[in-house]
Amino acid sequence: MDRRIFGIETEYGATCTLRGQRRLSPDEISRYLFRNVVAWGRSSNVFMENGSRLYLDVGSHPEYATAECDSIYEVVAQDKAGELIMQDLQFGAEDRLREEGIRGTVYLFKNNLDFAGNSYGCHENYLTLRSSDLVDYNAQFIPFLISRQIFCGAGHILQTARGPIFSIAQRAEHIWDGVSSATTRSRPIINTRDEPHADSDLYRRLHVIVGDSNMSEYTTFVKIGSAMCVLRMLEDSDMHLRDLTLDNPARAIRDISHDITCRKKVKLANGKEWSALEIQQELLQKAISFSESRGFNNEEQLALDMWKHCITTVADDPLKLNREVDWVIKYHLVEGFRSRHQLPLDDARTQMLDIQYHDIKRDRGVFYGLQQHGSVETICLPSDIENAKTHPPQTTRAKLRGDFIREAKISKRDFTVDWVHLKLNDETPKTVVCKDPFQSVDDRVQRLIDTL
Repeated sequence: MDRRIFGIETEYGATCTLRGQRRLSPDEISRYLFRNVVAWGRSSNVFMENGSRLYLDVGSHPEYATAECDSIYEVVAQDKAGELIMQDLQFGAEDRLREEGIRGTVYLFKNNLDFAGNSYGCHENYLTLRSSDLVDYNAQFIPFLISRQIFCGAGHILQTARGPIFSIAQRAEHIWDGVSSATTRSRPIINTRDEPHADSDLYRRLHVIVGDSNMSEYTTFVKIGSAMCVLRMLEDSDMHLRDLTLDNPARAIRDISHDITCRKKVKLANGKEWSALEIQQELLQKAISFSESRGFNNEEQLALDMWKHCITTVADDPLKLNREVDWVIKYHLVEGFRSRHQLPLDDARTQMLDIQYHDIKRDRGVFYGLQQHGSVETICLPSDIENAKTHPPQTTRAKLRGDFIREAKISKRDFTVDWVHLKLNDETPKTVVCKDPFQSVDDRVQRLIDTL
């Protein structure tokens, strides 16, 4: 597909503490977080004026799903706008707690593990053609997803039977299958539940649930962009890629995550052994050849250049990606802190730094302290992130949804929306079905808005 729709879903960890001790349960925190949302949306599952979805997921995790995007830059901005929306919920919850005489501080973490070791996800969605067979992705796309953690992982202090280690990816310990329709008990790398949120005769949704939540804009951009490059190659019938099918994907993802040198070998189905670096080098070289012969669009080409930079640096020394890649940034933070205070890796203060890296509060979170001091790479202009908080992408179906929601709220009309449907809940309900995610102009939607 020369043009593709994609988006990111992110679950957040939530806690409320007083002097370091948990103050409220996750269920209680969620009620305070979503009280204003429920007040105007009559539900904890709503769509926003920027076209996104905001809801409370299983386990009382606040979740934000970006609007449909056809630009990598836009999806990064939309993802960061989700943090700002969550931060507003956080501020509102703290105000209500104070009004009720409850002392405590609310924290929202953009990570994938809570204090008890439970995992919650960051999912990527890519629109693919119905004719694409997800089973065929075993040979290249799943090995790509498993090995890409060397430049996409968020990093984590992991307790093992041999003692604590610094692991590359947070989700690696919680993935059990390659391809499956399950989502919770047996998490796969690719979820095959058929929910295209589009014309199902033409499209399907490639639902990737293996990735970590990223604080670094650079990491998010190259994560999405490199996947787009690989998908372009897989969809080209003239492109011949080496079979990289892994013997045991669940074991491979853990083995790779536990090796910060990125050189540990994992077994392929054909009996050969390759490192994550070698798998990425193979796919990157194919992508470079594809670019030279067929061409990528400007954003994909930029992502290809960033991907090449990451893999070239990993081949030299992965720890040199200390401005770009989340796990490397965090590793240097943790090791510097340990060195200054002479602490073991599993010290409570070190583990606290691990989680504080993901604090989304701009004047408190460790990552944002680094960003404020110019220590990490950025992609998006702050004004574009702020704009994405209230405005949908202008070139996809999200514009129709966002415009309808904004005008319906202004007119104080009762409405219901989902990814596909726009509905006015009047005495004579009016519904418009929008099956084409690429369509940003629709006379039917405009007529519906004109009735407001």
